[in-house]
Amino acid sequence: MKEDSAMYLDCYEEVRRLTKELVSIPSIVREPQGETNCARYIYEYYMGLDYFQRHPEQARLIQTENDFVERHSAYAYVKGTKGTSSRTVILIGHIDTVGVDDYGVFRDFAFDPDHLPEKLLELDIGEEVRADIASGEYMFGRGALDMKSGVAGHMYLIKYFSEHPEELDGNLIAYAECDEEDNSHGILTGLKEFKRLKEKEGFDYIACINADYSTGYNLADINRYIYFGSIGKLLPSFYVRGKETHVGQAYGGLDPNLILSELTRLMELNTDLCDEAQGEVTVPPISLKQADFKEGYTVQTALAGYAYYNFFTHSMSPVDVMAVSRQKAVEAFGNVIRHVNASYRRYCEKSHVDYEPLPWKSRVYTWEEYCDYLERRRGPEFREHIFRFAQQLNADEPALDLRLFSVRVIEEACRWDEDKSPMIVVFFGSIFSARIEMTGKTEKEKELLAAVERAVQTVQPVCVNPIQIRMFYPYISDSSFMAISDDVSTIAAMGKNMPSWKTKYFYDVDLVREINVPVVNIGTFGKDGHKVTERVHMKYTFEHVPNMTYLTIRDSLA
Repeated sequence: MKEDSAMYLDCYEEVRRLTKELVSIPSIVREPQGETNCARYIYEYYMGLDYFQRHPEQARLIQTENDFVERHSAYAYVKGTKGTSSRTVILIGHIDTVGVDDYGVFRDFAFDPDHLPEKLLELDIGEEVRADIASGEYMFGRGALDMKSGVAGHMYLIKYFSEHPEELDGNLIAYAECDEEDNSHGILTGLKEFKRLKEKEGFDYIACINADYSTGYNLADINRYIYFGSIGKLLPSFYVRGKETHVGQAYGGLDPNLILSELTRLMELNTDLCDEAQGEVTVPPISLKQADFKEGYTVQTALAGYAYYNFFTHSMSPVDVMAVSRQKAVEAFGNVIRHVNASYRRYCEKSHVDYEPLPWKSRVYTWEEYCDYLERRRGPEFREHIFRFAQQLNADEPALDLRLFSVRVIEEACRWDEDKSPMIVVFFGSIFSARIEMTGKTEKEKELLAAVERAVQTVQPVCVNPIQIRMFYPYISDSSFMAISDDVSTIAAMGKNMPSWKTKYFYDVDLVREINVPVVNIGTFGKDGHKVTERVHMKYTFEHVPNMTYLTIRDSLA
């Protein structure tokens, strides 16, 4: 490592202090004022710097758009003086956290890194966590790892470059966004701000650096990770209508829960549904919800239910995911029909009555297919009605969960269907997180790949753990909104299978393409994100991460 202070920043104590102060500000997603309070702290930090005293227009606190709750993000940008380049690097990081109910009676200590460890020692937390507390190498607290320490590193870098703009031939923006943990209103609002700055300042965006968290792949994994690109995520969802019956006439109906259970068996942890690209593989789908709509206890079986599954992608488009999901719905329906008929046959044999096959037929639609079917049956009035219904539903209940919103729209569509036989409607029930695959196909990608590799090589000698580079960030993050690798036509096809499309949710592919920069995650490292024992490794995160980010920025804007 070179001794030149311009090559290695003494940032540990400042990033540590900022992390602790950010963690101390509760900013649970959706809770009133929390995200805004955190954004305001960041904004005021920037406004306290001499550079922004002279250039106050280069820092802003902005409210999210089209949101059901008032919350804010904060950003600042520094214009380099080394030259006249318009090249601009974007830093992003989210300030919201998941909730803290899991802390139980220690809830009030979730945001107190100084006292939380001693409280955790009163719990059955296991020897690994106890050893990490004793080591003094970790900071505990909600948001410490995911990902306020990453935001703290970006704040430090804005401060540094505000004092040394002569090192930049170009510009640097740091955007600290709210609402990453829910529906990404923060980054979506940010895209519009980046577009405004592109037009106002003439910025030419060349790269985005996120600082979201990473962790080991198992207990024996000693590596630290840098990730180019990002995994994609969709939420294939299934609305299942069965046929209700009295429990005393068990074969007189078709239980939607049985179909849902078979869907879960076919989808969950099915490694045939893993997606692979560049030698890296996604984890298989897993269930995030499976429920019927019965309220209270009766001896009647449920009429309908729904389920949805996390589905990660590296190379698959939304069209591919919908095709696979529809196939699994057809398979599940067929399996259940065969199962109930086989069960009924055995029951008839035991009861000494004649067996007649049950009347159930497989009936599966995608949302697009179901709307086309109903329009053919009921005319264009159906499509006009369902769009107006969705608009009004969002106006009346803006805070309604996006997944339940979609179900309510499907239920309304079912009212237009004279055929009340059992069926499955397959749809996308949540926001679209785009996969980003970097292959070096563009000059911007080549430059970022090379800059990050050089930064890792520079920092590796002072980092005890090996720093590995991989090609897909393995968790959902706001990086997915900074570029798109899928063909635009597949996005339009995806929208046709979203009941919420253009009424409650819209993926503005044109806005994403306005920014469209290669992305890398040079992020925090620790353990147990989203858990009571969430903790960030201080040496790596407070020192090595900001330095690799710093070197990447300098190299990119040399």
